[in-house]
Amino acid sequence: MAEKEAENSQVASQRVVSRRKSHLVRNLLIPLGVLLGLYALAGFLVLPWWLERSLPEQMDQRMGWQAEVENVRFNPFAFSLEADAFSAKDTTGEPVTSFDHLRVNLSFLSLLRGIIGFEEIRLVEPDVRLDLLQDHDINFARDWRSANPEKEDTTRPETAESSNPPRLYFQQVTIDGGELLFRDFSQGGDPAEFRVAPLDLTLNDLATWPRDGSDSQYSVMAALGEQVIEWEGDLSVTPLYSAGRLRLSGLRHDTLAHFLAPYLPWQLRDGTVTLESRYELAGGDHFELITSGGNLTIKQLALALSPSDEQPALATEAVAIQGIGFDLTAREATVGMVSIQQPSLAATRNAKGEVDWQSSLATAGTDQSETSEPASDSGEPFRWSVQGVELSGGQVRWRDQVPETDAEIAVNNLAMTMGGLSHRLDEPVSYDISAELGSGGRVTAMGQLTPAPFTFEGALSGSDILLPVIQPYVADAANLELVDGRLGFDGNLDLDGQDEPLTGTFSGTAEIAGLATRLPGNGGELVSWELLRLAPVEFNLNPARLEIGTVTLNSPAVNVIRAADGLHNLQQIIQDGGASEAETSPTAPSEVSEPGFIFRIGELVVEQGSMAYTDRTLEPPFSTAFQELTGSVTGISNVPPQQGRVAISGQLAGVAPVRFDGTLGALGTEEPSNLKLTMKDMALPVLSPYFGRYLGYSVDSGKLELALDYQIIGTRLEASNEVILDRMQLGSAVASEQAINAPVKLGLALLTDRDGVIEVNLPIQGDMSDPEFSVGQIVMRAFVNLLVKAAASPFSMLGSLAEMAGFSSEELGQVSFVPGSVQLADNEAEKLSALAKALRERPELLLNIRGAVAPEADALALLKAQMQARGETVTGEAWEQAQQAWRDGERSLPPEALGRLASERGVTVRQVLTATHEVSDSQLFLLDPARDAPVDEQGNVMVRFTLDVR
Repeated sequence: MAEKEAENSQVASQRVVSRRKSHLVRNLLIPLGVLLGLYALAGFLVLPWWLERSLPEQMDQRMGWQAEVENVRFNPFAFSLEADAFSAKDTTGEPVTSFDHLRVNLSFLSLLRGIIGFEEIRLVEPDVRLDLLQDHDINFARDWRSANPEKEDTTRPETAESSNPPRLYFQQVTIDGGELLFRDFSQGGDPAEFRVAPLDLTLNDLATWPRDGSDSQYSVMAALGEQVIEWEGDLSVTPLYSAGRLRLSGLRHDTLAHFLAPYLPWQLRDGTVTLESRYELAGGDHFELITSGGNLTIKQLALALSPSDEQPALATEAVAIQGIGFDLTAREATVGMVSIQQPSLAATRNAKGEVDWQSSLATAGTDQSETSEPASDSGEPFRWSVQGVELSGGQVRWRDQVPETDAEIAVNNLAMTMGGLSHRLDEPVSYDISAELGSGGRVTAMGQLTPAPFTFEGALSGSDILLPVIQPYVADAANLELVDGRLGFDGNLDLDGQDEPLTGTFSGTAEIAGLATRLPGNGGELVSWELLRLAPVEFNLNPARLEIGTVTLNSPAVNVIRAADGLHNLQQIIQDGGASEAETSPTAPSEVSEPGFIFRIGELVVEQGSMAYTDRTLEPPFSTAFQELTGSVTGISNVPPQQGRVAISGQLAGVAPVRFDGTLGALGTEEPSNLKLTMKDMALPVLSPYFGRYLGYSVDSGKLELALDYQIIGTRLEASNEVILDRMQLGSAVASEQAINAPVKLGLALLTDRDGVIEVNLPIQGDMSDPEFSVGQIVMRAFVNLLVKAAASPFSMLGSLAEMAGFSSEELGQVSFVPGSVQLADNEAEKLSALAKALRERPELLLNIRGAVAPEADALALLKAQMQARGETVTGEAWEQAQQAWRDGERSLPPEALGRLASERGVTVRQVLTATHEVSDSQLFLLDPARDAPVDEQGNVMVRFTLDVR
């Protein structure tokens, strides 16, 4: 019993203990439940309610914004916060930011470790308006400062202590479907708007404290229409480190133009840019940035120099730059191949000589120089390299408004390849360039160059380059129009700028084919040729020297025209203008030295040349031509000593052979040049217009032969001009104000020998530098003066015959008689013999014989004869008285005595010439006798003759 009671008692005790424990647990759980309920109530209801009300107030206080938020939810057990339909407007009522949904999930366990961890932050369709204000401020910062004005705080001392940043951890941050409206007011005027949508961001595993081997991954994608930014990689905040890939694709020209406007002086009109690169950056004691594998692509670029330009100045189909790399610490940049496809460049030089590109760059440089800061000097030189450049399908348009007529030159199909470039400017760079000219022709250049010090080596060639493209420049320098012509060249050009001045040499060949020139307007053809070839050519830049082996000129043609005003067309090529200072300023004489420019031509070969000459000052106009000019000139130079030779032959007027021979001294020096021109069988009627002008008669027939011998020393000319006129016959009279007023036919007859030949030598001399000096005019003037002299003093032309007979030329024009008789004075018969010979040799000459008496001498002689016949004394005082009586009229002669004596003297001369000397009767004419004959020193009476021509 007792044991049973004991057991019962023990059971009862256990029940009491159990009952007490049950009450304790219940008593503990109830408060916990109440707390948990209150926590849940505060989390699920109170906190969202408070956030919905306090958030707008805080936004108003802190930013001055009017904010709204709907349906804020918080899960106190999951530590997650969600909110929907948030929006905020600034003081102007414009929306600033909004989102559709926000979810933030904190990690409770991280908090226990002192880390503020976010397992997830997710923002759905956020919308943000970001304004860049005119003072380059941001609207968010402006609103913050407006709502939170700065106040001085003197109660809390400043401390320099720095605390470690809070330990934050973001397991995942996501932005879905975001949108950013960026408005730029900084450039004045209406703001530029850029709407970025969608804007997506993914960030995983980001911590603000160092973690070995644990970097976060991020991904950003933003789009502005078709313009996309993609950014992904790894990120570490502490230490600062990031590595990844950035790609900007399809950036439009208008987007770039807006942001580059303060720095770019030109106008972007078209184009898209794609840029991608891998990068790696790190912070610490030194900031490090490395990029690699970069590629830049520009498509459909169009750039204008000013908004008013109708066409872009620069356009490209595509530009591709590969292998872009940059190392900030190493101060090095590398670029792979640069490829430029179908670039088109236009440049214009205005009337002031300013190139549009240069002017725009100068303006941009001025603007930047005012704001730029001096670059820092780290002491480490910057290194760079470019693998190469390739350009294809290029075009260049050049327009020059400096000439009176705009010059326009187009280059098409430009192709260029360049080898590696680098900061080592002393290393050679290879190049290969080819292009076609829009007007016709092709040029190529291939070789290598060194940027610094500058050297250039190139094989240059050009073919079929049409010369009329440079006509505007030629027109500015000369009154000459290039109608046709094609330039070709092939050679090597070497330039060396290592020392001053720049030196260089071109060696090769050059030619101009199919040249045709004329004076502007209706000037007619001036100079032309089929081919001018120079081979070989060597030109040295410094000192200036030109050496040409052979110059070959095929079928050259020159058309010289003397206009009615006396001006030659060749003279019209030179434009009127003031003489340069060098031409007008006097120079002191100096010793002979080598010229500043040296040239040598081994041989000039002329094949089938021609020169036409027309003189429109004559009526009718004169026209003739040199044809079939063939020959050579060797040893042409301006450096003495020099002994060149000239040998050229041809035809004048189709029948007269012409030959030009001689020696050539150094040009521009005092070395003599001796040149001789010979011509035969020139038909004189060709020159009839000139004879008509200066002689007053045309020429019906005859031939001309010339032998011109010239010596040239410096600018002085001494020449003998042997002229032979064979059987020249004058034609009809020609009215000319310039014709000589003299018996031309008589002069020609006096110059003509018995064979019908006129042979004269006309020496001339003068200074060829005198603009008034003209060989042709001087020769013609000398010939005309000779005719005037012959006509005015005809017997002087018979001087050689007179001298052979022992008389002067003037003595042939008279014969002396014994007073009172028909007896010739002593030695007068020989004089008539010489005169007869001249008449026989010149059948065209006519001799006019005028018998004459001296009134006193002949009368007294007849009186004496009369007195002697009567037996009167004719001596002493008796003769003196008789003479005085004749003078007083007390003595007289028969009235016919003197007249008969004068006539008999004329007949006597005629008879002597015909009977004794066989002069043709047709050449002798008796004139009416004269009674005023002079008396010579011997007291003989002189009978004079005159010459005439048939």
